[in-house]
Amino acid sequence: MGRGSAGLRRLVREVARFGAVGGAGLLVNLLVFNLVRHVTDLQVVRASVIATVVAIAFNYLGFRYFTYRDRDKGGRTKELTLFLLFSGVGLVIENGLLYAATYGFGWDSPLQSNIFKFVGIGVATLFRFWSYRSWVFRALPAQEAVADAESFLETAGPVRPTQRARV
Repeated sequence: MGRGSAGLRRLVREVARFGAVGGAGLLVNLLVFNLVRHVTDLQVVRASVIATVVAIAFNYLGFRYFTYRDRDKGGRTKELTLFLLFSGVGLVIENGLLYAATYGFGWDSPLQSNIFKFVGIGVATLFRFWSYRSWVFRALPAQEAVADAESFLETAGPVRPTQRARV
């Protein structure tokens, strides 16, 4: 395996952890959405925005302390500000699709609302994954260098003591 395979393994682990937190956040989002719709008379998009905000708070904790726990922990104010900024863009993507389906096409049955909420979450998740890993939870430069060096050493194999340079 080459140097690229270690980077691919790291990316696969990151995607798996992101997916675990995101999957739990998806459940939180849909449960809160349906609960708010069931117990209040709020319009569908307003109920969705409340659910998205609850899921954003849940996801921040999961991403910071599980998915990206090994990432730079300096500058938490900047990290949280960027997280909220990109989460806000994701909120607009997610709820914009629901708004278009509900008010643009009249698809507002509970089943249709849940389908378009789910689709909106999916599209917004692609944006969030890119933005969180690129801007919010940045890898420490030294950590990347050590990981690359370790993967290089794994592929180079052990050096035998009898393989000495001849002068």
